[in-house]
Amino acid sequence: MFKGHPKGLIGAALANMGERFGFYTMMAILVLFLQAKFGLNGKDAGLIYSVFYFSIYILAFVGGIIADKLRNFKGVILTGLIVMALGYVVMAIPTPVPAENKTAFLFFTIIGLFVIAFGNGLFKGNLQALVGQMYDRDKSSDDTKRDSGFSLFYMFINVGAIFAPFAAIIVRNWWLGRHSFAYDANLPALCHQQIDGVLSSTNVVGTGALDQAQGAAEKLFALDPASQFQILAQKVSETASTFNASEFADQYLTAFNTGFHYAFATAIGAMIISLVIYLLNMKTFPSVLKKSDLSDGGNTHATDNMSAKEIKQRLYALFAVFGIVIFFWFSFHQNGLTLTMFARDYTVLSGIKINLGFTTIEGAEIFQSINPIFIVILTPIIMGIFGWLKTKGKEISTPKKIAIGMGIAASAYVVMALGSAGLPVHTAIEGSPLADSEKVTPFLLIGTYLILTVAELFISPLGISFVSKVAPPKYQGIMQGGWLGATAVGNQLLFIGAILYESIPIWMTWSVFVIACSISMFTMLFMVKWLERITK
Repeated sequence: MFKGHPKGLIGAALANMGERFGFYTMMAILVLFLQAKFGLNGKDAGLIYSVFYFSIYILAFVGGIIADKLRNFKGVILTGLIVMALGYVVMAIPTPVPAENKTAFLFFTIIGLFVIAFGNGLFKGNLQALVGQMYDRDKSSDDTKRDSGFSLFYMFINVGAIFAPFAAIIVRNWWLGRHSFAYDANLPALCHQQIDGVLSSTNVVGTGALDQAQGAAEKLFALDPASQFQILAQKVSETASTFNASEFADQYLTAFNTGFHYAFATAIGAMIISLVIYLLNMKTFPSVLKKSDLSDGGNTHATDNMSAKEIKQRLYALFAVFGIVIFFWFSFHQNGLTLTMFARDYTVLSGIKINLGFTTIEGAEIFQSINPIFIVILTPIIMGIFGWLKTKGKEISTPKKIAIGMGIAASAYVVMALGSAGLPVHTAIEGSPLADSEKVTPFLLIGTYLILTVAELFISPLGISFVSKVAPPKYQGIMQGGWLGATAVGNQLLFIGAILYESIPIWMTWSVFVIACSISMFTMLFMVKWLERITK
């Protein structure tokens, strides 16, 4: 599989697995953590989520400037790994919940997120630039090999992402179990309402009502929120059938959120493993390219002898592609926001459980493992299709592949819109969760993630490859940062999805992403010939 590719490719990919582990840990639990920890609504949690993901990618632009200025990519990447690990240490420290000064502890959490984002900014774009430099040094390298190399790189870095959601769920549910509690996604919000005095009653519902509700889930969700809280509280507690409601709310929130903090700690271990792998492979990675390395037969796309006009054309082409992919990332990264909320609020989760003996893997977070699993499975298939087309003389250019990917992403949200038709608007179910009989099958989300993953494989690794071969050598770091900066802008727009999710019919929310991806596809198709001419 790696035959004919640079020696350092597998080392770079394995070193990146820790970053992906942490990224998918955040994607799986961050929004749910913010709501369970601080009692935030979806809009406020979505705003913090979108700012965090904006920061991760926009700081990659800053990291690219730093690396280009210092001409020390390997040192900047190493620093990024260490800083990211420190950020996860901050996130792993348990803080009181409920807290008297909620704002102060929310600020502490935001500091931890910023440290992670800054470390990621130093690391991510510069590692991608380093991989591009491997192909610039390879005199036998062509565009097809570069594209396939970045696809392999993308596949292997997502191996770490497969395990992150499972690890987060295992740790959180294990901690709940240690405190004689079971997991229930609806309880944290109800606990916050109980503590805030919103629930109308603190009287304990009798065991007869509990037995009746457990026998018929529809009857439970037909009750008022106060009764729902009391019944669910009894259901998840292994130690008592009756208790003080406010005392239970404090205890459950503490255990639930401490489990989340320890889930963040799993990312620290992944970062340490990545750090060790990086240090062991550091000698195989290229140092900064010099003119002498490229003047005698090196890759034709990597030359310092470009005219000012050609440099401008290449930069214009890159900026045009950056502008287009904003709308893809705005849509795609809803998987950690509105699609995760949809899994919690509208999807039947009762049948999705994995019993490990000491704990059970269950919850909306489990869907975040689907995307990286599909990446690992589908990458060889899609690479095989691209290779087969090349042998038939029907090779698809990188810009055209990106345009096709946009269309595939639009179709994923068409599926979501059709599958969500008839579901009640979110405001109608606040404080009164739906019964399983009113929810949709989990296969709706699984199918959507499958389609979105195919779209991602047409866009993300190939877009990184496109940047590496079009960007002038002295702008490699900053242009990889520019690609991630475009991702940042798309991520900053994510909160719009949270606003729509809580304000309009669900099917209309997904339709917005259909429109965004479709506009991007047609715009890219309009520019394909120009982009193909520049990349020759």
